[in-house]
Amino acid sequence: MNTVEQLEAKLAEPSEGLIRQLSSVTGDIVVLGVGGKMGPSLARLAANAVREGGLNKRVIGVSRFSSSETRQELEDAGVETISCELLDDDALRELPNVENVIFMAGNKFGTTGREHFTWAMNAYLPGRVAEKYKDSRIVVFSSGNIYPFMPVGGGGADESIAPEPLGEYAQSTLGRERIFEYHSHKNGTPMTMFRLNYAIDLRYGVLLELARAIRDERAIDLTTGYANVIWQGDANAMALRSLAIASSPPALLNVTGPETMSIRWAAGQLASRLGKEAIFEGRESETALLNNASKSHQLFGYPSVSLLQMVDWTAEWVQQGGATWNKPTHFQERKGKF
Repeated sequence: MNTVEQLEAKLAEPSEGLIRQLSSVTGDIVVLGVGGKMGPSLARLAANAVREGGLNKRVIGVSRFSSSETRQELEDAGVETISCELLDDDALRELPNVENVIFMAGNKFGTTGREHFTWAMNAYLPGRVAEKYKDSRIVVFSSGNIYPFMPVGGGGADESIAPEPLGEYAQSTLGRERIFEYHSHKNGTPMTMFRLNYAIDLRYGVLLELARAIRDERAIDLTTGYANVIWQGDANAMALRSLAIASSPPALLNVTGPETMSIRWAAGQLASRLGKEAIFEGRESETALLNNASKSHQLFGYPSVSLLQMVDWTAEWVQQGGATWNKPTHFQERKGKF
């Protein structure tokens, strides 16, 4: 993986399973909040699946589009785009009615000090969207942050574990789910709550943060000593496939990789590839934010990109000075402040 173009192509590579599942879902697809970290690659993946499968579907991406470059790239990939301020009720009402909605809009980073905006995006807006698209299927992007910290040897929280969100971001994310859930019960709208952590794109993610710390000879805090990760392309594919399992009441789905990844181990693997030594501080706690995604693996199969492949790609990316985004995961955060 040497260039952004190769990375984007890999992220948007549809599997036969995705094409087959989308062929079973009638109607067009709209991606709300397409301009975020994962949105562009998800929309391109959907467009590629539609094209390669010969499916009669439109893929529509909706965002404020602060970057005209992102909008043009999506258009070039076959994604129709609409510029829209989703918090503007009039603009929201004017969006096209489609049968399938991927809801990716939300706010996480910068929550502290702007809690009001986070709650507006994460809990107020979902009600407006749910009313607008009450006759659609909706996949709601959520987060594993809504679960309590779990013992590191327990396999992680599965969907039966009751949420215990820590901090206003996680609380507002659960609020997002509850507001959508209310409308699902009220209107019979089929939904999937897509509880994701942590996606890996070589330009950001847990592995990149570890690799950059190793390269720069900065100490890695081991207090949060374990994490879950999944290749972003696999997460996007599972999100699109989750349209097929949407139900009322909503289906709950944890999405991440199968491993409880040791931060110490991952840093050691990256260090050996980078020709450096990992520096650690602190000791591993007995708990971490860990999800059990066995249900999603049963439904959709294991992720196509393995953990060691992600480690290899990340090390190569850092060695060659690949482009990065200033979008830290804050996976080490244990008090819920983002």
